[in-house]
Amino acid sequence: MQTTKHPRRRKSSGGFHKASKPGAKRRPQNNNRGRNKKRTSNIDPGRLVQSATVQEVKSYESKHSIAELPISDKLKQRLLNKGYERPTEIQDKTLMSLLNQRDLLGIAQTGTGKTAAFLIPIIEQLLKQNQKNYALVLVPTRELANQVEEEFKSMTKGLGLYSACFIGGTNINKDLQTLNRSSHVIIATPGRLLDLVQRKAIDLRKVHALVLDEFDRMLDMGFVNDVKRIVRGMQVRQHTMLFSATLERNQEALINELLTDHVTVKVSSGQASSENIDQDIIEVGEGEDKMDMLKALIEAEGDDAKILLFEETKHGVKKLAKKLNQAGIQAEEIHGNKSQNARQTALKAFKDGRVNVLVATDVAARGIDVDNIALVINYQMPMTFDTYIHRIGRSGRAGKTGRALTFVTRNQNK
Repeated sequence: MQTTKHPRRRKSSGGFHKASKPGAKRRPQNNNRGRNKKRTSNIDPGRLVQSATVQEVKSYESKHSIAELPISDKLKQRLLNKGYERPTEIQDKTLMSLLNQRDLLGIAQTGTGKTAAFLIPIIEQLLKQNQKNYALVLVPTRELANQVEEEFKSMTKGLGLYSACFIGGTNINKDLQTLNRSSHVIIATPGRLLDLVQRKAIDLRKVHALVLDEFDRMLDMGFVNDVKRIVRGMQVRQHTMLFSATLERNQEALINELLTDHVTVKVSSGQASSENIDQDIIEVGEGEDKMDMLKALIEAEGDDAKILLFEETKHGVKKLAKKLNQAGIQAEEIHGNKSQNARQTALKAFKDGRVNVLVATDVAARGIDVDNIALVINYQMPMTFDTYIHRIGRSGRAGKTGRALTFVTRNQNK
């Protein structure tokens, strides 16, 4: 894939760059908006049927090994200690642009090393200048925030670089204590970060670099206003990096306001489901018991298979997990009403194989790093095809073949 340079654009007066007014209060989000409206999927079920491509797998191989990269010896050694031998495609094709502090839009499927793609150049800059509050990494879910921080810590052990992770569902007083020590990289979900900014515990004016991980989610209607507030507060922002597996065309204007003279690197199109995932639908006809069909499907996979099961609502996840456990199928649940400790406990049980089914809302579609998920099941049709791509991307990671099944009522498949 070749990189594409984009010309510098003049940003509109209504864009991201305006500074926030002093003392401005954050407008609470209306989480009840549309709650009573029946949501319908916009996906053609025919797009959810696709056989995994059977071909000789030719993995991407960089011309340079990790030892040959133009980064410090200390960072090279940390990467080698982690088992890195050569950069992945997204890492290889973005590294030089990011080391030169070019704004960048990166598109790559899940499991291809996007996190390291932005952390490696950030760490390299920090080793050169050791600047506190250098970078802010914004992510949509708590699980993804924890994953990014774990990766940063593993890459910087013994290097004297520190991170701080701020997410909802945790004690904010502990966050305030954490801020007594300055960090080089801040990883956060938007809501908790703005809470800390409003308390004057974090000064965004000192932050040099911004990463939006899973930027397509960060720029949708659920987060975009918070992101705008955060960006307007970053008065010395000089470097911006956007990474995701999908790219929504209706976000192009927002992206162009965020990025200046940027480079685009696409390892995948961002608009098609992964070719290495076997996908099919399960039709549910009139009078058929959907729950019985699900139980039979799970049981057919065997006790050792890891299955990620998506439901649309928090209530639906809780109800579905309860029914599975009552049927003798051990299942854990993850959704927004669960405490962070409960979510981490459920995820660990799934990772360790103590339960083979994890029932989740879309909080698990991004940031769940679990090896060898045999099957992703959509209990209902996802609302959008981008959501579908992120969900099924939990299987078939790092070039492996995965499977995804979606329940469809018969009248949907017309």
